[in-house]
Amino acid sequence: MDETKTSVQSSLFPASKKCRAQIDTVCLGTGRFLRSVLIPPLLACEFKPVIIQTRGRSFLEYCVERYDNKNKTGKGKEESEGDFLITYEVDTVEYDGKVTSEEVGCYGAGTMGSKQGIKDVLSLLNDMDKISIIGMGVTEAGLSSPKCKTMADLAQILHRIYTLLSSSSLTCPNPNGKICILNTDNVPQNGTTIYSHMKHIATNDYNEEPQFLEFLETKVAFCDSMVDRITSQRPGSNGLVPRCEPIPNKCLVVEDLHADLPNKFYEDDMKRKFGFVIRTKPNQLSTDIDLKLRVANGTHTAVAHVMSISSILQTTAFSSSSSISSLLLQYLDSFFEQQILQAATTTGRIEKDSVQDVYADWRRRLTHSTFGLSTFFITQNGAAKGGIRIGPSIRDLILGKKSLNVTTSFAMACILRFLTPSDTSSSIDGVYRGRLDTVRKEEEENDKEEDKSSAVMYADGLQYDLENKWYEFRCSCLIPSAVSSAMNTQKDIVKVPLPDALASLSSKQAQSCQNVIRHYLVATDGGNLSDLVNKEAFEDFVMATSVLYARMVAGDGALEILRELISTSICDGKKGLLDVPCAFLIDGSKQVRRRGGHRHIAPLRYKQSFVPNSSHLLKTNVNLDDLASVVSGEVSSTEVIDLHTHLLPPSHGSLCLWGIDELLTYHYLVAEYFMTAPASVAPEQFYALSKQKQADIIWKALFLDRSPVSEACRGVITTLKTLGLQRHIDARDLDAIRLYYETFRSDGLDGVERFSEMVYRSAGVRYAVMTNIPFDANEVQHWRPKRKEYPEQYKSALRVDPLLAGDRNTVETALRGSGYDVTLEGARQYLRDWCETMKPEYMMASTPHNFVLNEDRVGESVGGISGVKKTGVNEDAMKQPFAFVGVTNPSGSDCAADCGGDTDVAASVIDENSNFLSEVLMKVCEERDLPVALKIGAHRGINPKLLQAGDGVVAFADAGVLARLCTRFPNVRFLATFLSKNNQHEACVLASKFRNLHIYGCWWFCNNPSMIEEITTMRVEMLGTAFTAQHSDARVLDQLLYKWSHSRAVIADVLTGEYEKLVEAGWSITREEIRRDVRRLFGGSYEEFMSKSFLPT
Repeated sequence: MDETKTSVQSSLFPASKKCRAQIDTVCLGTGRFLRSVLIPPLLACEFKPVIIQTRGRSFLEYCVERYDNKNKTGKGKEESEGDFLITYEVDTVEYDGKVTSEEVGCYGAGTMGSKQGIKDVLSLLNDMDKISIIGMGVTEAGLSSPKCKTMADLAQILHRIYTLLSSSSLTCPNPNGKICILNTDNVPQNGTTIYSHMKHIATNDYNEEPQFLEFLETKVAFCDSMVDRITSQRPGSNGLVPRCEPIPNKCLVVEDLHADLPNKFYEDDMKRKFGFVIRTKPNQLSTDIDLKLRVANGTHTAVAHVMSISSILQTTAFSSSSSISSLLLQYLDSFFEQQILQAATTTGRIEKDSVQDVYADWRRRLTHSTFGLSTFFITQNGAAKGGIRIGPSIRDLILGKKSLNVTTSFAMACILRFLTPSDTSSSIDGVYRGRLDTVRKEEEENDKEEDKSSAVMYADGLQYDLENKWYEFRCSCLIPSAVSSAMNTQKDIVKVPLPDALASLSSKQAQSCQNVIRHYLVATDGGNLSDLVNKEAFEDFVMATSVLYARMVAGDGALEILRELISTSICDGKKGLLDVPCAFLIDGSKQVRRRGGHRHIAPLRYKQSFVPNSSHLLKTNVNLDDLASVVSGEVSSTEVIDLHTHLLPPSHGSLCLWGIDELLTYHYLVAEYFMTAPASVAPEQFYALSKQKQADIIWKALFLDRSPVSEACRGVITTLKTLGLQRHIDARDLDAIRLYYETFRSDGLDGVERFSEMVYRSAGVRYAVMTNIPFDANEVQHWRPKRKEYPEQYKSALRVDPLLAGDRNTVETALRGSGYDVTLEGARQYLRDWCETMKPEYMMASTPHNFVLNEDRVGESVGGISGVKKTGVNEDAMKQPFAFVGVTNPSGSDCAADCGGDTDVAASVIDENSNFLSEVLMKVCEERDLPVALKIGAHRGINPKLLQAGDGVVAFADAGVLARLCTRFPNVRFLATFLSKNNQHEACVLASKFRNLHIYGCWWFCNNPSMIEEITTMRVEMLGTAFTAQHSDARVLDQLLYKWSHSRAVIADVLTGEYEKLVEAGWSITREEIRRDVRRLFGGSYEEFMSKSFLPT
């Protein structure tokens, strides 16, 4: 041996010329793949390789120590024999758990990490007679640039070989006379990449020797290759002893399109014994690489990051029977089946069976019970691996218009979470320190032998410490800085390391994370997806990944999030979110713009939030830039309580209104139609037509002959789009829309109930309060003699307009018809019994425009119900304008009150001091502690011919009635809403003065975006969150879909503006606080009010 005695030995090469001359293979780099995958088949083909470390000398020292020990024991071979060997060890873990250790031969070891080491290597080359193979055993980072030391070392070796070949002192015996460079890294087109780097170096560093570039082009075969053998290290060996799985079918695949490889590589034993596979046709290797990168490497990278930050150290965890193993395998199976498989087969280039076969083999290898890799080791170069291994699937899914799912967002979020340092100041020489998740004790999967009390080296210069919850990592990916992102010109861009950018996001909401994540995904040394930037699906992916990432860096554990993704039931009842399109996770609306504040330009549809109440993200302050997104997200994900509607359940038959014809003949649209209808069309003629014919007329007039820009018309469009009927909208095809509804109608009651469930779910309505009328025979049949069952989403409210109006005739008729005494006690009992039947949330009534309550007026006794002293026509009210509108009941009763389900008609002239109010209604409300809901200000029958569409609004209703009611009946709670915009301010003032008054919703003519915005703004400014922002007043079931999505959008805008003012004033606010407020406004305040009791204790 060459035993030059220096303080540090620089090489271990044969000393004799004869032995040195026999060496014909030089391996640069000492990677575990090279030693376990390439060297054994080289030896089988009778090549004589030496292994040269590019930097450092750990492998050289390992070989020297083994050489010295063997010589001391007499086991070393004499150099004079001509077959001198030094050896290193390789462990193989069989599937039965048995470990076999093999002594692999080598003809020398050296280093180019010192000047003397380089001199020794070049000297060895001078003494060699022939050169066939140059093996490459470096990391992916070593091939990343022509400036890498590995590439400089290779160029130096190739230049020396070029010089020796030129002087004929060295030959190449390969079939075409080309030296073959074989790679054992996992960079696609690695040979092509090295060739490019060598040309760059030859052109710039050896520019005076153009023949060297020609040599590279004609005398060197830069073979592309692929390695596929899971290889780790023997515990305690400091990476010097490879620890491998059994040799797989495709251990090393080499492309040889021009038959440059030595013939021995083509022998059958090479594939059978060593998994050495040669591809001789174009695209064969690219398919192998594609499958390996997508399937094996892609799943490995995806799972390693979540495992490592969860302190799961080895992939052997997959073979356990723990809940964590099941969780991770569900994740991997979903990632493969729904993403990798779909992406790989989208072009038709790769057969589905081939992809599935690769995964089946890989899954078997991955679940090896006694062999696995360090999860931390797999995370090396995570930023680049995300682009190389997962990026191609993302690209194919987007370009192939296939669903990019939550699974992929989770995988990418975990990579970024791993690359997030806990403190940028801890970066030393490019090494960052990250924070491990805190996991539940029963979920710990660490090796029992692992020493948690000290740092453990998992790669060159990188450690983790389970006891102190940290790990180290490197990342060379660069992205534009936050300042550069705002620049418009390329020259202004300043790039920063990805970890530095990520470190600034630890206390940010998802919106603030999007730019950094987007920059990473488009970076060439990151996701490398710049060609997808303008694709909507790509932006959805960015936003979804941001939600998951923001949660992770806020402190939500990756495993806990994964568990949620698997176990959460989504709104359509399907369990699990892994296979759901990633857009499902988007936080808030995608369509928010500034125009005098944050303005939604689209309905804000209900969508479940993926930020649960337990998430640490809720504790994070929301900055001004994030407010619009967070508020939008909270408003869109809050289930509402619709505290007043005219809906009835499917069990009520024809009283349950739904479908396109009911939507189109809603009284809003009927009134709008008659504004533009031909003079020859009289209301009587229109109402004489069938419902479908009426709908046809309105469709043509309001949707085809003019644009449907009114709120009522836009609501129909929103409803249909939400139901998935966009193509029918585009085609203006009303018949096709009817056919859609027929799919439900044809199933009878089951179909209607299914449709009802879908509407409630899609609208995000927790429950809606109906309007139930015991004085209407059409409805009574559904309650008596036996109450019909209906879904819990429907809750009742007992409508009592006749009692409030003092309508003696209607009350007497109802009492006699039901067998009750025609007395005040009989009326009270009638009401009690209906309360028992309906279990109402509250009593309710729609009061006329001139509803008053004169405390000093004593009514005259009128015949009829025994004990009634105050009832009849209010003479003061008769002096008001329009006092006699509606007093047309031919029966001669004191006031007409048609409480049918089709209209809100009530008496226009009433005696508000009727004993029915004080002695019946209020008595029973106090007895049962039931509130009374009042809708005040409708002016009925302004145009009687239009029937329900002919009602109007009084400019100024008497809001003082609320003060008088609240004062006179302090033990009764009142809910109130006004129809006129002019009453809204006074209503707010009253609500701030009376504890037993709760203001709710924007009713009827106020239920338009401009009105909702103005009224809600005023209420927030005056009442804070002590009101209910909206109720739908829906009469047609389908209307829940548009009334709530339209209202959510406006209310989100209002709240964003109010929170902006609050933050500017100096108040910090968390997402949790915003969620609390929003839930109050959409039903929480109502439930709080309903839970109060003002009855004396």
